[in-house]
Amino acid sequence: MLFHEIYGIYFRVVADILTEAAAGTLTGERMEALVREKAFAESVLTIPTALTDGTWPLLRDDLTTPLTRPPSMPLTTLEKRWMKALLSDPRIALFSPSAEGLEEVRPLYQPDTFVSFDRYTDGDPYDDPAYIEHFRTILTALREKRRVRIRFTGARGKRHQWVCIPARLEYSPTDDKFRLLTVSPREPYTINLARVRGVELLEPYPPEAYTPCPPRKETLVLELTDRRNALERVLLHFSHLEKETQRLDKDRYRLTLRYEREDETELLIRVLSFGPVLRVLEPERLIEKVRERLEKQKKLRTPE
Repeated sequence: MLFHEIYGIYFRVVADILTEAAAGTLTGERMEALVREKAFAESVLTIPTALTDGTWPLLRDDLTTPLTRPPSMPLTTLEKRWMKALLSDPRIALFSPSAEGLEEVRPLYQPDTFVSFDRYTDGDPYDDPAYIEHFRTILTALREKRRVRIRFTGARGKRHQWVCIPARLEYSPTDDKFRLLTVSPREPYTINLARVRGVELLEPYPPEAYTPCPPRKETLVLELTDRRNALERVLLHFSHLEKETQRLDKDRYRLTLRYEREDETELLIRVLSFGPVLRVLEPERLIEKVRERLEKQKKLRTPE
C-alpha cells in the first residue's frame, strides 16, 4: 500500500473520531471501535494512545476537542490530475459527475493511454445521445425507486415492451457493456443497455413490491501454480469475489471462488487468460467448457 493511501486512512479515522468528539458523544470504547472498523487491526494500539496522551493534541482529557470546524484534507495536485483523467472516461460521464474545481487541471493520462487485450471490441456506444438518455433515465428510476416502461430488442431481434422495476445496473469489463437487471410480474430479466429503444419513468413503487431474489451462487475450484508471481496476480484479478485459498505445497495452491451464475462466461474467459498456471478442478460443467474453447483455438491455429 502506498504512503498516501495509509495517510488517507489515518486521516479519515481521526476525522471521524473528532466529529464525534465535537458532538460530545465520544467515549474511549467508541474511539477504539472506530479505529478497528476503519483502520488497520494494529492501529488500535497507536491511534487512541496518540490522541489521549497529547502526542496528537486534538482531544481534551474529557474526550472533547478544541477544534471548532470539521477537519478537512485538501486534494493534492496528483489527486486532482487523476480525478480529471477519470472524468474523461465516457462510462463515468454517464453518471453526470461534477468537474467543479478541476477546470484548469491537466489530466494525468488520456483514455488511449491503456490498451486492453482481454476485452471485446463491440462495447456499448457510450457517446450515443440516445444511449446516454436511456442510461440516465434508468439511473433516475433506481435512485427514486420508480417503475419504468422499457422498450428493447431481444437477442433474437424480437421487440419487447415491459413495465418493470429496475433492480440494479451491472458492468462487464470483458464485454465492455452495461446491463440492467429487472423485476416484473412475469419473471426477472436482464437487458443489455445497448438494446434499449426507449425508457419511460412511471410511478414510485412501495418497498414491499420489490423482493430481490438471492443470487444463484456457483463454486469454481482452481489449482494454481505460482510462476511469474501468478498467485498475487490471480488474487488481485479476482479480488471482487468471495474466495478461499489453500496452500498444497511449495508453489501450488487450491483456490475456491464463489460467483453468480450469470457471470460464468466472463469468469471462464478470465481464467483462460492466465494460461497453464490455472487449472479448473470443479465443476465438471466448466471443465468441459474449457475443453471446448481450447479445441476451437486449436482448430483455428491448425492449417487446413
